[in-house]
Amino acid sequence: MKASQQRKELRAKDAAGLVTEVKELQRAHFNLRMQKATQQLNNTGQLKITRRAIARAKTIAAELAAK
Repeated sequence: MKASQQRKELRAKDAAGLVTEVKELQRAHFNLRMQKATQQLNNTGQLKITRRAIARAKTIAAELAAK
């Protein structure tokens, strides 16, 4: 999914939805890190993608909180 599509979907959510999204992304990132540590992860680029998705969701949550 492209970043612009992710942004549109995240902006459509409320504050509680963003918090749950961040938690899900953090859980996914943790699982990817564990797979990397046990050398089961084939696509290490997924780590970068999830890290940026977390930052994107946190940024939009902060923008909502500032309003």
